[in-house]
This record gives sequence, structure tokens and C-alpha cells, in this order.
Amino acid sequence: MLKAFLRTTVYHTEKNFQRLRFASQPASLPVLLGISFPKSGTHLLDQILLGFSNVAPYAKRLHSFYAEYEGESGKKRDPQQALNWLDSLRPCDVASAHLFARPEAVIRVYSPRFVPYFIFRDPRDVVVSHVFYVTDMEARHVHHEYYQSLPDFDSRLKVSILGRSDADVEFPNIAKRFAPYLGWLDHPEVLTIHFEDLIHSRLETLTRIMDHLLKRVPLHASRQLILASLEASINPTKSPTFRSGKTGEWKRYFTEEHKRLFKEVAGDLLIRLGYEKESEW
Repeated sequence: MLKAFLRTTVYHTEKNFQRLRFASQPASLPVLLGISFPKSGTHLLDQILLGFSNVAPYAKRLHSFYAEYEGESGKKRDPQQALNWLDSLRPCDVASAHLFARPEAVIRVYSPRFVPYFIFRDPRDVVVSHVFYVTDMEARHVHHEYYQSLPDFDSRLKVSILGRSDADVEFPNIAKRFAPYLGWLDHPEVLTIHFEDLIHSRLETLTRIMDHLLKRVPLHASRQLILASLEASINPTKSPTFRSGKTGEWKRYFTEEHKRLFKEVAGDLLIRLGYEKESEW
């Protein structure tokens, strides 16, 4: 309780300082909301959005993070919890979420209260990252012991692709895990970001992120200063899932069997997301 109280106190103190620092700018700027599919650059997007705090009265740290599943138990949260969380956010907050595109959540996010972004990654790289994360990086993960019980990386990768029908908690295949997020792709109010573009076309992608906010809010800073602030905010060493900064790593780990299984359950997803044009890859 004390830790939560101190964190809240520090957060609001910093926000008040930001208002004083940027007193000439409106203090009721919309919430910057970073939506992400797990293992797709969540922390990288968080860092970039927090970079706006150097040029506008935005918070210097995340207000909070929301996930549709409880971390240690793996249980799915009630949809009302997501709505309550969205309603708790205030002007000039920066927040992050693994948030499903349910109709009620979509209505809130598409309101003037939010400037939303959605980042995702090649699902083949996602499942590889998922294996490393669950097996080696997060001992409290609900599937950690099961993954460690498997004989090798290949068998773990198959589970990350196909899911676990025998688990006590919901863990479907990769296409079904992505399906609740697909709705974020269909509306211009949400800026969609390929993780890979932040690696290979960073300046162009940071410009898109900047312009998505500037369409709504005219900040009192030059475009060059805003871009420099966003670039300077990136620190891959503080992102636990940003292992190498490389893309297409799945090619090192996928066997022909993995390719076949992935095409069976998620071949259409790759085409929908623009990572492949046909099923022959």
C-alpha cells in the first residue's frame, strides 16, 4: 500500500511540474495510448511515447499498464476491467496496454480523449520471442514450468505456435491469440506500426508517430526538436523483450515442420498483416 501511495504521489507531482514547465501549452492534452500485441515492441513504443514529455506537458512515466490476462495466473480479465482502466486515465497521461478491440473499448479509444497507437510484429518472430520469454526470462509466467519441462526449443516453439488445449488457462494458437486485436487495424483513428519499421525505417516511422499527435494537438516545438526527443527516448537495454534489435529471426529457428504448422493455423494472418503476399514462403 505504501509503495503504491508513494508511486501515485510521485506521478502526480511530476505531472504538476510538467504543467508548470509547459505552462504556455494546454494542460488537457489527450491520453497517449500505446496498444500492443504481446512480444511486439511494447516497451519500445512506451519509450517513444514518453519522449513527448520533453516537448509537451505529458507525464514523464507511464500512468499504468493493462493486460487482458493476469500475468501469473494467466486468467482472462473481465471486459469491464478494461473499460474501468480506460476511464481511469486522465489528460496528459501516457498509458500502455495489451488491449482487445472489443466494441465497448473501441468506442472509448476512438473518442477525443485518446490518441491511440497499435504496434505489432511478424507473428513468426513473436512466437520465437515468446519461447525465450516464457522459458528463460519470466519464471512467474503461468507456462514457465511447462516450457521448461519440454525437451528442447523445437518442442517449445510448436507450443507457442499451436497453443495448449490441455492447459487450465486459455492459450490458443497464434492466429487466435491475435484475432481479438485485428479490429485496431480497421480505423484511421489508430496509427498502426510495424515493429520492423522502427528498426529499418526509424525516422520515417517516428515522423508518422509525431504527425499522428500533431493532427490533434499543435505542440509548441519544432518538428526537428520533437523528432529528436522521440529518438533520444529509445533505450533498447531497458526493454526485456528487445533481445537483439533484429527482425526475421524466425528464419534461424523454424524447421520445415514449424513452417508447415504455422501455415496451417496462421498463414492467412501473415497476409492480413502484410508480412507475406502468398502462402509459399
